[in-house]
Amino acid sequence: MSRRFTPKVVSANHLLEGDAVWLTEDDRWTRDMAEAELIEDEAHAAIRLLFAKGQPGVVVGAELVDASAGAGGPVPTHFREAFRTHGPTNYHHGKRAEGLTPRGKIPGNETLSNV
Repeated sequence: MSRRFTPKVVSANHLLEGDAVWLTEDDRWTRDMAEAELIEDEAHAAIRLLFAKGQPGVVVGAELVDASAGAGGPVPTHFREAFRTHGPTNYHHGKRAEGLTPRGKIPGNETLSNV
């Protein structure tokens, strides 16, 4: 028996910047997970992942990651992806410096959460 498909987003790392990015419905890569396309169909998810993997000059490590619908767009359901939405944590740069809102919960650090 196969598992039921759960909603996903396509996630990757920007090739030149190394930052976490997500695929939007209109084929852009965004640094803000709130803009990502939430995919609820398994066949469509496979097509979107192939599209992402077909851009080796733009992104690396494209994968489907679990997400759920939030009030302001997709929200990660796993701490790894929630952590990636926060950007670098060693000092104020990247996503934090740009004012992007972190998404999801990081266990043990709920002060950084924004669902």
